[in-house]
Amino acid sequence: MTRATPHGPVDLLRQFLLFGIAYYVYRLTRGAIDGNPSIAFENARTLIDVERTLHIFVEPSVQSWASGWSFVTDAAAWIYINAQSSVTLGALAWLYLFRNESFYFVRNMFGVAFALALVGYVVYPTAPPRFMPEWGFEDTVSHYTGVPQDSVAVNALFNPYAAVPSMHVAFALMIGWPLARLVRWRPLKIFWFVYPFIVTFVIVVTANHFIADAFLGALTAAAGAYAAAWMARARPEAWRFMPREARATA
Repeated sequence: MTRATPHGPVDLLRQFLLFGIAYYVYRLTRGAIDGNPSIAFENARTLIDVERTLHIFVEPSVQSWASGWSFVTDAAAWIYINAQSSVTLGALAWLYLFRNESFYFVRNMFGVAFALALVGYVVYPTAPPRFMPEWGFEDTVSHYTGVPQDSVAVNALFNPYAAVPSMHVAFALMIGWPLARLVRWRPLKIFWFVYPFIVTFVIVVTANHFIADAFLGALTAAAGAYAAAWMARARPEAWRFMPREARATA
C-alpha cells in the first residue's frame, strides 16, 4: 500500500510539531521582548532619515497612490493577513507532500531565520509606519478588517515594535524562490519568483513596514539559506535542497 505521506504519519507529525513549536517559541519570545515605545519610535525616525538620505523614502507616496484604488488596498490587506499563515502553511504542506526531498532544507532555513529575527527585535525595536500618521500613513489592514491593530500594548504573543526585519518578506523569499525552482508549470514559476516583490509592495501599501525593513528581511532569508546550505554538509542526503539525481538531469 502506498503511503499517503512520504515518510509515514510519524514523520509528518514530527515536522508539524517542530514547526509548531519553533513558531510558537518565536512568537512567544517576540512578545516577551520588552517593547520600549520611545526607542522604537526613535529607531523608526532614524530609518526614515536614512531612507530620505538615500532618496528611497517612497512609502507615503506609494500608499497615497494605492489609496485611490480600493481593490488594491483590499487585496494588499488580504495578502498581508494571509501571507504568513495560509499561503506559507499551504506552500510548506505542498513541499512536504510533493517535493519532500527539498522540504528539509526549507525547514532548516526557516529555523535559522526565526532565530536571527529575534536578534533583530532585541537589538533594534522599531515602530511600524502605521503608528506615524504625521507622515501620512494609514492602517489599511484595520480599515479592511474593521478590527483596530493600532494597539501599542505588548503581550505574550505580540509586539507591535517587532518590525525589523520584515518576516513577511523573509517568509515570501523562503517560500517563493524555492517553489519557483520546484514547480513545473511556467506561469507558476513566474508567480513564485515575483511573489516576494508582491509581498514587499503589500507591506509598504499597508504601512506595516518600511523598505529598509524589507531589505533586512531579505538579508535574514539569505542568511537562513546560507546556514541551511552549510547544515546540509552534515547530512547531505537528507538536508540538501536538490537531490543529486535531480541536479544531474537538470
